Amino acid sequence: MDDGVVSDGAYAALPHLVEAAAALPPGRTVDFWVDMGFIMTADYRPPVPADLAAGFSAALRLAERAATRSLLAAGAPATVCAHLALSCVAFAGHHIAPALQQFPDTQESELLLLCPGCGSDTEIPGFFVDPVRPAVEAPGMPDPAHVRQGGHPWGEVAAALREEALGEGWEPFLRVAREVAAAGVHPETPGQAVLCLVAGLVAVKAAPQWAGREWARKLMSLSGYFRCWDCEQTWAIVDGLAENPNGARPQSHLTEAWTDSGWSAATGESAAAGGTGEAATRFRREGNALLAADGTPWGRISVFSDSAPGSFGGVDSLAVISRSGQPTLVAGAGDRGVVCLWDVADGRLVHGPLPGHPDRICTMTALPLPDGRILLASGGDTGTIAVWDPVIGRPVREPAGNWPGGVTGMCTATVPDGRTLLVTATPRGAVRLWDPVTGESVGRLNPYGSPIQSIAAIPISVGHTLIAASDTGGRLHVWDPAVDDPWARGAAVQLSARALADADHRVAAVAAVPTHDRTVLATGDNRGVVMLWDLTTGAPIGDGLPVSTGTAGLPVITGTTLPDGRTVLVTSRKHGHRLRVWEPESGTVQHIALDVAVTCLATAGPDVIVGHDRGVLRLPLIRQ
Repeated sequence: MDDGVVSDGAYAALPHLVEAAAALPPGRTVDFWVDMGFIMTADYRPPVPADLAAGFSAALRLAERAATRSLLAAGAPATVCAHLALSCVAFAGHHIAPALQQFPDTQESELLLLCPGCGSDTEIPGFFVDPVRPAVEAPGMPDPAHVRQGGHPWGEVAAALREEALGEGWEPFLRVAREVAAAGVHPETPGQAVLCLVAGLVAVKAAPQWAGREWARKLMSLSGYFRCWDCEQTWAIVDGLAENPNGARPQSHLTEAWTDSGWSAATGESAAAGGTGEAATRFRREGNALLAADGTPWGRISVFSDSAPGSFGGVDSLAVISRSGQPTLVAGAGDRGVVCLWDVADGRLVHGPLPGHPDRICTMTALPLPDGRILLASGGDTGTIAVWDPVIGRPVREPAGNWPGGVTGMCTATVPDGRTLLVTATPRGAVRLWDPVTGESVGRLNPYGSPIQSIAAIPISVGHTLIAASDTGGRLHVWDPAVDDPWARGAAVQLSARALADADHRVAAVAAVPTHDRTVLATGDNRGVVMLWDLTTGAPIGDGLPVSTGTAGLPVITGTTLPDGRTVLVTSRKHGHRLRVWEPESGTVQHIALDVAVTCLATAGPDVIVGHDRGVLRLPLIRQ
């Protein structure tokens, strides 16, 4: 075996090695049986050639018998004993061995599981403990239990399992372990029950005994259930340890299950929302309908149309153009280098696809001018910048410029002298101010030249905007575009370094969030944490949105204020499939699972606009 790949010659050689090892004293062959178990559970193992199948099958039966003798004679460390027990299970032909052969690191407190139903990751913090009493209920055996015919070597194992090995409260688990051993580890035995056998053997045969008991209790905890945050189905934990486990079925009966927030009833509708004391409700999509957690309709999902199917592709950037007395438009652009404009009310395509960009469009922003006009700017990954008139759907200026590294972000700044400026950022650290009509460069920011990955404009008073930007090192910078000297501070106040350090918050994305009385700065990191800041003081506002399973990765953030005055933030991760809708004042969090990969977000009134890998859709934030 080389790097997890078993060669064809193994099937010819292993029977001879098994015969030689079986003739040795049991205490001398522990390592050999562990290694052979790894071969039997390797990720890439070719099928047994037909002419070797009979001999190899006989070798497995001999290996099972000899390895079980070694297990009964073992006084090996707990980890070695656990792998040896799984080797015996693998020789018996049970599917749990591949699922558990790469043991989770029980020195860490977290457990990462893969949902057998939808494939989403579920990370359970604080999972591994060494409780005096069980944290889960003992699994049941099928009735009647499957029993191997023709004799098997597990009878002595059943006799060796002692109820007192784990202490009070664990006896039901060891009774299940004895039943499995007495039945001979039949291939159709539930994986959770076989796990009890493995853990019981570790408890009674590992040395020292206290280490074996601790390991065994942690392994027994894997015999419980977990609920997937995404599809909300309940699965056996052991089935979440491997990709595509054989025979995995969701649980339909009420059972206690782990979630990413701790224990919760498997059929419960909510889970604790990150220490806020409020409930995290979940929404689901059925066709174009969005349903609340109780199954009642919430609203309609509007899929924005495409003038020619397949001509638009994925969307990497969005911008909302709000005009007084006129329909609100949404601009979207992406990898095809074209811009489309839709009516947000019905998703109807108004203009486009508009060609002209020679590169992939990475970012866009709306530009409200002092004369009442609203323009649209777009930036590409080779550094081109274009300005469009969204009303007539034509460019004001053809794409120009070729800034090294491309344009990673755009926003619009107003300064006290009445000008509106376009702000652009590049991954090489150039942050420039432009006159959007003439295309003339009128200033620079970012004197340190830190590579920028996200940028936003935050109004602090009428006609005065500050610029906040995060660099690739996780640092947050605040600049005042009203001052000519990029080194001058002006009205800019940096965020509290102590608050950032205390939260271990390395900023990866920024966004402007309007509230009922001001606009605040939202920052997100790669763990899924979102915080709000007052740019007049640099201090955090309230408690942040904590990390939650499935939200780690490059964040995307948007925010709005609803007609009833509530401020909401919508967050996701780049290419993720879940939205979190957070109300900072109440702490409530709503989860919306989507069947598309999210790339960018925007808000238009009480709706969130989602750019994704196949286009654009609109979701209501309030019940319709």
